[in-house]
Amino acid sequence: MSGGWNTIESDAGVFTYLVENLGVKDVQFEEMISLDADMLRQQSPVYGVIFLFKYPVGEPKGTTRDGELDHAATENIFFANQVIQNACATQAILSVLLNRRDIDVGKDLREFKEFTQAFPSDLRGEALSNSELIRTVHNSFARSSPFIDEGTRYATEDDDVYHFIAYTSLNGVLYELDGLQPAPISHGPCSESEFADKIIPVLQTRINRYPATEIRFNLLAMIADPRLRAQEIGDVETIANEDRKRAAWLWENELRRHNFVGFSHEMLKSVVKSKIADGTYDEWIQGAREKAQQRLKDRKSGKAGGEEMELD
Repeated sequence: MSGGWNTIESDAGVFTYLVENLGVKDVQFEEMISLDADMLRQQSPVYGVIFLFKYPVGEPKGTTRDGELDHAATENIFFANQVIQNACATQAILSVLLNRRDIDVGKDLREFKEFTQAFPSDLRGEALSNSELIRTVHNSFARSSPFIDEGTRYATEDDDVYHFIAYTSLNGVLYELDGLQPAPISHGPCSESEFADKIIPVLQTRINRYPATEIRFNLLAMIADPRLRAQEIGDVETIANEDRKRAAWLWENELRRHNFVGFSHEMLKSVVKSKIADGTYDEWIQGAREKAQQRLKDRKSGKAGGEEMELD
């Protein structure tokens, strides 16, 4: 916990219900497992994307390797500096939402945008971090933990620090909206129809700066709720699939709110008691050790599975 804001996961279900709880209408997030323009275009309309990456702690702030800082853009679009740790996910999401006229963001966010409209970007960031509504909704999606760390320290170059930023097309320009930068970053002209084609090279260029072994990236597309289009054309199968997906997301989000340390402890005690009673405790422990050693070998040899973003 840092200043009242907790870390949340880069997850389509988390982000979808986070914005819904903020009052946003008919918006959904979809995870993109490949940097593929055609795959992104299939999600149309795409309002923007949220990108998670390992932040280069030693890199000086206020500099950019790609694109150009557009200080004048802060007069025409919503841009807020990040002034508190752990808020970057929600801040990136709001950077897209509060700049889209084709999204109904609801009464509370609409009033927040109007209230901060004349503020400079640093004061917008202060207003965002001090919003009780936004902070409460954000924190409601943090994983519950039985461990409380009362200490704070600044990250060093040896730490793995991850950061969320947003990309969207605004006023005919492809913008990178990063609260740690002093202003929006322009990546050149970009119409709504060109977004899928132009965002992929920008993301690929950023990813290429990392070693080939670095695969910890995540990309989520902010799209219109697919059920809207399905209802228009009478696609009952898509509606049913999306309803099932959302039900699963609700269940997963509910699980995030609870820690299971106590339950796990009692269950383990029960299992150990049972193994001792039937005389198989030593055999069970040895089997567990062998499986753990095999998993370590598989991990070192690259056999361990898991889904990662495909980098073309």
